[in-house]
Amino acid sequence: MQIPVEPPPARGRAAAPNARRSGVAQRPRPIAAVALRRRAGFRGPRGCARLRVAHRRAIRRPRMTASHDPRPLAIALMGPTASGKTALALDWAARLDAEIVSVDSALVYRGLDIGAAKPSAAERAAVPHHLIDVREPWQAYSAAEFASDARAAMDQIAARGRLPILAGGTGLYFHALLHGLSDMPEADPATRAALAEEAARRGWAALHAELAALDPQAAARIHATDAQRIQRALEVWRLSGRTISDWRLASAARPRLPFRVLKLVLAPAERAVLHARIERRFEQMLADGFLDEVRALRALPGLAAHPSPLELPAIRAVGYRQAWEHLDGAFDAAQLRDRGIFATRQLAKRQLTWLRGELDARWFDPLRDAAELEHALRLFAGARLRAPRQGV
Repeated sequence: MQIPVEPPPARGRAAAPNARRSGVAQRPRPIAAVALRRRAGFRGPRGCARLRVAHRRAIRRPRMTASHDPRPLAIALMGPTASGKTALALDWAARLDAEIVSVDSALVYRGLDIGAAKPSAAERAAVPHHLIDVREPWQAYSAAEFASDARAAMDQIAARGRLPILAGGTGLYFHALLHGLSDMPEADPATRAALAEEAARRGWAALHAELAALDPQAAARIHATDAQRIQRALEVWRLSGRTISDWRLASAARPRLPFRVLKLVLAPAERAVLHARIERRFEQMLADGFLDEVRALRALPGLAAHPSPLELPAIRAVGYRQAWEHLDGAFDAAQLRDRGIFATRQLAKRQLTWLRGELDARWFDPLRDAAELEHALRLFAGARLRAPRQGV
């Protein structure tokens, strides 16, 4: 089977023919799987996983051409945690006269700074950021609220003649904004409390089994330990008598975001590279005072008085839950490090699984594909893109 893919930007002796340099559209060259293996140098058992990544990236790289689409431009910079999205978004924002809209469910909460890798005060002063520090850590913030707030921010940015960069890794937020949500029931505190009480008695695995009997599609997407999503799926069923999968299917025909969005995924081709970055970042967070930050959160009246702080979305965030349990005396500092790194790896795995469903997104390895990434950005943004800053 042959997969049509766009060839990478020409370099050196492999420079494109005159027709390509002149801007004449070229038919994408078919590249057979064996040719793809040979070109990428994938040999032996270890090469198989890398080949799968290359295939995913190849089939997700549609041809980039100039467009007369009148809609304003936006960039969605997606990727797993620790993939380098923040640094790249800051660089591009400076070069594109852009503003950054955070798509991160931890950054919306005040006080979640070190453990959430929140942009520094200096970075936020240099480039306008949106949807950071918009809720207290004991408050709820739904995907529907995010989509509404993000859409308003994008409209305001475009009205100023600037370009919105959507940067983050929360798949549910991206889905709500880019594809829309159905009119499924809003969160109901009484129903959620009843489900939380059931989970305390029976365990979330039992509630996941109940969900599997009602909605096999949702249960297949949701891990048995993902309490928040299990709770939401069962809540929707109990409030409406319809499964969450039915509601999402009904939303497929809803109007989409009125922006022309370039979807880019940053993901190291080698999983070991991503794991090493995650490990280094978590250790740096601990060195930067992450535990002191969590101690300060525990002292806040809204959290100190809460009957079940570990059930709050803010405290369930990766790293924060493990630090909270460590401070409760559940395990020692060495286990905190190991559990925090493991939980972050699992988060990255879930993020990558969701990202593979974005079929029109283009995948790039941030460590290997800098030239191709720059090429894609230049084709999309055109004359508004300034040259890279020195040292970036």
